[in-house]
Amino acid sequence: MRARLLAALSAAALLLAAPARAAPDNFDQVERGRYLVVLGDCVACHMSTSGDHQGSQGFVGGRPIETPFGNIVTPNITPDRATGIGTWSADSFYRAMHEGIRPNGARLYPAFPYTYFTRMPREDTDAIFAYLNTLDPVNHAVDRNSLPFPLNIRASMLAWNGLFFEPGEFRPDPNRSAEWNRGAYIVEGPAHCGACHTPKNLAGADRSSERFAGGPLQGWFATNLTGDQRTGLGDWSADEIVEYLQKGRNARSAASGPMAEVVEYSTSVMTEADLRAIATYLKEPPAAAPASPARTALAADNAQMRAGEAIYVDRCGACHTRSGEGVARMFPRLAGSQVVQQEGNETLLRVVLQGVRAAYSPHAPTSPAMPAFGWRLNDDETAAVTTYIRNAWGNAAPAVSAADAARMRDLLRDRP
Repeated sequence: MRARLLAALSAAALLLAAPARAAPDNFDQVERGRYLVVLGDCVACHMSTSGDHQGSQGFVGGRPIETPFGNIVTPNITPDRATGIGTWSADSFYRAMHEGIRPNGARLYPAFPYTYFTRMPREDTDAIFAYLNTLDPVNHAVDRNSLPFPLNIRASMLAWNGLFFEPGEFRPDPNRSAEWNRGAYIVEGPAHCGACHTPKNLAGADRSSERFAGGPLQGWFATNLTGDQRTGLGDWSADEIVEYLQKGRNARSAASGPMAEVVEYSTSVMTEADLRAIATYLKEPPAAAPASPARTALAADNAQMRAGEAIYVDRCGACHTRSGEGVARMFPRLAGSQVVQQEGNETLLRVVLQGVRAAYSPHAPTSPAMPAFGWRLNDDETAAVTTYIRNAWGNAAPAVSAADAARMRDLLRDRP
């Protein structure tokens, strides 16, 4: 956890600072590119996780991105000529961002979200390219051939693109405000929010009919961002969305897991105007999403609920309170929580078993943590307390089984 905090501090310092090596005649373009890198959360994926390149500004690659098909290792995007993008042109960089094709013609996998970056205009990709070329070149070779046969045959992406990808730049809606259009561009373009928060089909493509409805993600459950009242942002105000993205927490919830990285490396470094634009867009989406399934809470006298209540009172109530209200901006509220009522139970199970530290933000430097209970609770007890949390205080969500808890325990054993 300490290492993650230090990484967040150094990344935030990097992204807040103007690049020292920028030439005076293109400073404005480079500064624009630096901020677009913030919007795109590029550091989170392209940092090295080996600890060998702590001074390399976080763009040397080597981080494995987990997908249902295997891990895809991120490339070095410093201007090193041998192992990075030092031999690329602005044209080839635009083609990679816009079409998912490398200079040598090889197809990129959509783990690199070119399906979203395609909405960025040429002036924005040129600005990013200019910024990346101000970084120190770092020789760091990365093994990109990490998928098993036949998935490692990149030519197969030609068919995938034909089925699921349509390149094209963002076009503002003339019937919407400038703020709404700015939020739409960020969310649908550089920030690529749907890459995590939209469910995927068997081929790994977005299910457009379930846009922003949330889904499993690397052992977590990416939350619903639709206007659904129970599991989405329907009850959240624009101010609450801004506070969450800027500080990593608000009176309702706290960012953890992959979302903590988004806050630490990206949203906490955005301008407040852009955060408000994002909130405006999320509160007024272009089309209504299907509501989450209607749920009825388990009865209080259910055996699993009774067992879970006893565990909650003993282990959880001191911080989250007996009524599930928590402590605003410190210990998340569980009553009415969108996170605990998601269709998938992965996030809640993971937090109970493994513990978690909330996001660090320059706007809220205290990073509260929850201890792990996996050593103390068996699978039946874990299932009982998570089922209780998902169905107490007016919450309603599917029950959690001991088998669910065992699967999560196995997953965490293999994934620190």
